[in-house]
Amino acid sequence: MLSEKKLFLFDIDGTVALGDVLLPGAAEFFQEIKERGGQFVFITNNSTKSIADYIKKFRQMGVSTDPQNFVTASTASAIWLRKHAAGKSIYTLGTRSLIRELEGHGIRVTTDPDTQDISFVLVAYDSELTYKKLTDTCRILQTRSVTFLATNPDLVCPVPFGYVPDCGSICQMITNATGQVPHYIGKPSTDMVDIALRENPFSKEETVIVGDRFYTDIACGNASGVETVLVLTGEAKKTDTMIHTYTPTYIFDSIKEVKKAWKN
Repeated sequence: MLSEKKLFLFDIDGTVALGDVLLPGAAEFFQEIKERGGQFVFITNNSTKSIADYIKKFRQMGVSTDPQNFVTASTASAIWLRKHAAGKSIYTLGTRSLIRELEGHGIRVTTDPDTQDISFVLVAYDSELTYKKLTDTCRILQTRSVTFLATNPDLVCPVPFGYVPDCGSICQMITNATGQVPHYIGKPSTDMVDIALRENPFSKEETVIVGDRFYTDIACGNASGVETVLVLTGEAKKTDTMIHTYTPTYIFDSIKEVKKAWKN
């Protein structure tokens, strides 16, 4: 039952916030979770911001958080790279914030396509994207023997006026040009859920994922054995045909309605 959940794994964009504005009821929900002895963790595929950036962002929106409240695609990517690419040079198409985050985890990052020992190419949602970055990435993938990685498969990112292209759409451009398809590290991979469960004293049965996308949030929950809540304030709609492929445990119009159902 939803009322028995203690650990809430929230997506951010389209789920609890649009741009730099919290959706109605979100701040109160976070507070009540803590008051009832639970915990909330944001598991976001958005790699444009570091955890420090997210803490600042939520503080500006009136919510106090700390590093334990976040597991991002940047975190998951750094853990994957430490395991599979230790000591290797990683050419990264991403924001400066992402690069700082990876370097903070000891990852050898380069943005110079002429670096001699590049072994991996990592593509992320990049709000600082340029055509040169795309061209350099395509050149590396077509002229070197490297592994193609991406932080997340999200096609769009919700913003106040609608949507903008996310990492999945950037990767589609690169795939169209090079014929190469990346290995995606973020949701629907279960890595971020596994990290959150390791770092908090709650069982899978006490945990729920709350998100706005079938093919990332709901698919992640299904793969990890955790119940899911789909909210309709982001990408997914109730009439979406994906509902037959990725079945959420619950569907609500908004985070405010989730809070009401949890309290009852």
